[in-house]
Amino acid sequence: MPNSKVIKAVVCPECGELGKAEIYTSVNATVHKELRDKVLEGELFTWVCPLCGHRARLTYPILYNDMKNRFMVYMIPKIDRFQLCDKELEEKYSNIRNINKRIVPDFNSFKEKIFIFESGLDDMAVELTKVAISQTVSKKLDGAKISEGYLSMYDRESNTMGFTYFTGEHTPYVQTARLEIYGKSKDIIERFAVKDKKLKGFININSEWADNILYRYKRAKHIEKLNKLSE
Repeated sequence: MPNSKVIKAVVCPECGELGKAEIYTSVNATVHKELRDKVLEGELFTWVCPLCGHRARLTYPILYNDMKNRFMVYMIPKIDRFQLCDKELEEKYSNIRNINKRIVPDFNSFKEKIFIFESGLDDMAVELTKVAISQTVSKKLDGAKISEGYLSMYDRESNTMGFTYFTGEHTPYVQTARLEIYGKSKDIIERFAVKDKKLKGFININSEWADNILYRYKRAKHIEKLNKLSE
């Protein structure tokens, strides 16, 4: 998949000047490695007003393709669907096999997915691990509601991974965990996310999805416990 870009008119939010921006609608990070850094640093989305010099971050749909690590992430601002129903897009990439295809609603989730897949991790297991650990973090913060959480560190040699959590009341909280927890999450995913792993379209694997998997796991454990008591 080659890079694709278009020219769009942009009105400066500072001075009202009408300018133009070169916008990438798709990026092939394997062929053009320099674009990978520009994506992660946010430079690819930065627009500078030609009149007053005001810098603004543009938000727009962009498809990121990493052929080497076999994943595609489609950022569509504020999308709230679980699965992307775009017949034209699915037909265009229908010949691609054994590749993770995800949709995300914002820039932070976009960067996180790239980091997860580049690290060779299963994003489904990462999301489940993140949700499980967030419950511990909430207790540490006197029951504070976790608004966001992202994988921020992964070190295979030290057998640890770290998550940064955000609340409306505290500064960002970093919590590390042993990879055994991630391994347990993978086992749960293999049992309770069989259908999701077989889906061919772009899907949204987020905390809401992980909450559902965790609920199903706990429910199954509870049923198993009841069955043993009745034997």
